[in-house]
Amino acid sequence: MPGHSPASGDKRQTTLATTVAAAAALTLVATCVHHASALSSPSNDNFLVSRRQFSLDHPTSAAIASMGVFLRQSADAATPTPSISNRFESDILNAPSITAGTRYTGHENLYFPDWLEGEWDAVQTLVLTKTPLGLEYIGGPQGSIDVARASMSEQTKRLNEPVNLKLKFVKTKFGVAEDRRFNLRSRLDSFAGRSVVASVEYADVRESNRASILAAGGSELDPLMTTVVYFKGPAAQKTFVISHGQEWDGGDSYFGCEVDRSIFALTNANTAPPVTSDTEILYSLKRCDDGKVEGKLRLAGYLNPQSDKLYFDAKNRAVSLNDYTLQLRRSSEDPKI
Repeated sequence: MPGHSPASGDKRQTTLATTVAAAAALTLVATCVHHASALSSPSNDNFLVSRRQFSLDHPTSAAIASMGVFLRQSADAATPTPSISNRFESDILNAPSITAGTRYTGHENLYFPDWLEGEWDAVQTLVLTKTPLGLEYIGGPQGSIDVARASMSEQTKRLNEPVNLKLKFVKTKFGVAEDRRFNLRSRLDSFAGRSVVASVEYADVRESNRASILAAGGSELDPLMTTVVYFKGPAAQKTFVISHGQEWDGGDSYFGCEVDRSIFALTNANTAPPVTSDTEILYSLKRCDDGKVEGKLRLAGYLNPQSDKLYFDAKNRAVSLNDYTLQLRRSSEDPKI
């Protein structure tokens, strides 16, 4: 391209990666940029993805079945998952078993308590960040200590910095689910401090798809589990929920978790290959007497056999932990007010 040098291209890639990392309210985005070194080291001559191609070329079979023996080994090696609440207390977390491919209702999702339905003004604050297995494990595909230090430096700058955002949870026939399209855009834009998302779309997969939801009596507006984010820069990310669960007895306390597998890819003519990352998201929520909700959010990052040199050394253990406090107050736009 006239006037385009490899060095300037790498700089733009790094800037984009930094922007996405800063936007990461959930590590499902941050861990994609955790592999930023891969995006500045082109190695695939055939990498050119249009919006339409990206949506079609990465179905569940591409993200899950194509992993073959690696996926089965990950699931088999993972130890039985203890109580979700206990996973907030330990620094050593083993990856939960993968449940994708075992539940075919067509309306699978992580469901929340009924008192979370509605629109909320939220404040999310990072209070702790750590690398329980060592800094090199967050150093991108090659375990670069320089990449790891830069990543940790950016993350620690956000400690105790409250971020204001809006969240929405909707009632469906099957339970209360988060409006993933709304919430994902809100989180990314809020943590970036500017508008970085062009659009968010749902994608059908066997476990969660529009046809099955409608057939079971659901609606066109019910959230799906799989999302595709198109950034205003030349990048896109498709995220699959590969495991989920919740603990709620109908009272004021709720614990939930899901494991997201994200594929992050540049969508221009750059030859950098897509990057795959796995993130466990843990929720601890409590309804207060004044109608507010307070809670904790823990993000545990895991290495992926397709992307990370240190995957087998990690032995299915979390390589990064980020703990947030979460405060929710009903929005003035909430029809429940």
